[in-house]
Amino acid sequence: MNIQEMATAVQCCLPVKVVILNNAYLGMVRQWQELFYDKRYVCTDMNCAPDFVKLAEAFGVVGLRASKPEEVEAVLKEGLSVPQPVIMDFKVDREESVYPMVPAGAPITEMLLV
Repeated sequence: MNIQEMATAVQCCLPVKVVILNNAYLGMVRQWQELFYDKRYVCTDMNCAPDFVKLAEAFGVVGLRASKPEEVEAVLKEGLSVPQPVIMDFKVDREESVYPMVPAGAPITEMLLV
């Protein structure tokens, strides 16, 4: 969870596309706390999260945002058409979970699908 690789992408002229599913939480940490720690949430709210579009611009690359579902397709098309690094920030519901996931210490055959 850092951004230094964007500097490498810029320096090496790599057309890397970064897609952020942004629910304003440390999403996987929060999801683990929900599923395995009885919803005892600690230190996962990112109410001071950066503006990822401005962060992209600080690196001199394209930053795009989709705040509504109807904006997703246009942002993807534009982001994939740019021949330089792009950061695409997709705002998602704060309670949205990400699957599949594998619980700690479990084999891949025990991944959670929903």
